Amino acid sequence: MTDSSSAATYGNFIDGRDSGGNAPLFEATNPTTGGLFGRFAESGAKEVDAAVKSAQAAFVGPWSALSPTRRGRLLMKWGDRISENAEKIATLETRQNGKLFAEMSTQARVVQDWLYYFGGLADKVEGRVPSLDRTSVLNYTLREPLGVVGVIVPWNSPTFITIMSLAPALAAGNTIVIKPSEFTSASAIELARLAIEAGLPPGVVNVVTGGRGAGEALVDHPGVAKISFTGSDAGGRAIAERAGRRLADVTLELGGKSANIVFDDADLAQVEAGVLSGIFAAAGQTCVAGSRAFIQRGLYDRLVERLVERAKAIKVGDPMLAGTQMGPVATRAQLAKDEQMVARAIEEGARLLAGGQRVQVAGLEDGYFYAPTILQTSDTQAHIMQNEVFGPVLCVTPFDTEEQVLDMANGTAYGLASGVWTNDLRRAHGMARRLQAGTVWINTYRAMAFNSPFGGYKASGLGRQNGIEAIDSYLQTKSVWCELSRAVADPFVIKT
Repeated sequence: MTDSSSAATYGNFIDGRDSGGNAPLFEATNPTTGGLFGRFAESGAKEVDAAVKSAQAAFVGPWSALSPTRRGRLLMKWGDRISENAEKIATLETRQNGKLFAEMSTQARVVQDWLYYFGGLADKVEGRVPSLDRTSVLNYTLREPLGVVGVIVPWNSPTFITIMSLAPALAAGNTIVIKPSEFTSASAIELARLAIEAGLPPGVVNVVTGGRGAGEALVDHPGVAKISFTGSDAGGRAIAERAGRRLADVTLELGGKSANIVFDDADLAQVEAGVLSGIFAAAGQTCVAGSRAFIQRGLYDRLVERLVERAKAIKVGDPMLAGTQMGPVATRAQLAKDEQMVARAIEEGARLLAGGQRVQVAGLEDGYFYAPTILQTSDTQAHIMQNEVFGPVLCVTPFDTEEQVLDMANGTAYGLASGVWTNDLRRAHGMARRLQAGTVWINTYRAMAFNSPFGGYKASGLGRQNGIEAIDSYLQTKSVWCELSRAVADPFVIKT
């Protein structure tokens, strides 16, 4: 366990510098050891107000004074600085959320692509000139930024989700206040420090740490034009309701109960790898986790046997070690949730095929380790088939026909992602059209790119991240009218 006397203490990051303030502190835990990671500011309305005012000053001042091209170049430089510090950032994140160091390191490096893409789009924001019946009038539109954007991010992929959320907002000309998860706040502060090193003006990127109080203060602040939130559907509903009271806009990337659909003609080895990585690669702690595997009956027994064998062989342990294949879940509460949902599923008739219990790792006995778990169930209305676990728990279910599996796959409140495994081209694209999900992967899973839109249907969210659509959601349109003729249009002059 971490020596509490050596744990670091973090303040907020406001107006380009670390801000200690007088806020009380809360403690964050290292899920691998169960010990203390560090102490962070428990921010409230006062700290949030200071951060928003800093962002407002930067918005009307130095950030708006820069040309879009120069702003874009600064985003690219920021991406370079993040990539150069990827190992440091990944170490902070692995120690705070327990995900594999290799995965966190890859994410810290790949965000450079996001900042390059949106940095390149910064000077591509254009209005248009509509054609009017009145030839004497020039009408044109301007696409302008909203102002201050609040970005609230979860603990599972902190750097990746933070940059994915704020890159289009900054490219559009807005400024940012980040409220990271209370479980993974350190990397957000490091990102903000690197933004200053890259040359972004103070106040463009601010960080306030804390729990629900800080988040609510940010959502309620009249100076915040929009909220970008990634997290649970319950959290998204609460934020949308609060923001709606003052007519503030939201982008919500919420939960999922994604279906991985396997047809008899799929390549067995390819499917095996895809289904396993779709649920266990990140210990199930991803919104797009393929937590429901629907397998056509002709392939069901063979594939399930292989999945169970592989799941039991996954090496669970210290996520900082190269040989580890799955680390702990991020929080004590998540560990308890995994246990409770699996126990309830078994009570409701599911059959346990693998896992279903905590894992004891030598030297890390207090860590939050849970075994890769596979449950067999045909009850698509069971609690575990309708609700997000957010842990390493896979449900496998046989099916016979396309119509049957479509009903099962679409039969939840969520619609974030789906996978389809088949060598039948017509079937693959037909399924893609009929699945109620914002992303459909065919013969792959968990693929994502900076220029391809990402977001959910139904309870999985509102709006889209990535791609040109993302930057559009952080702009507002102004219509400008100019009379070019010298004719006097006086409605009070009586014509004779």
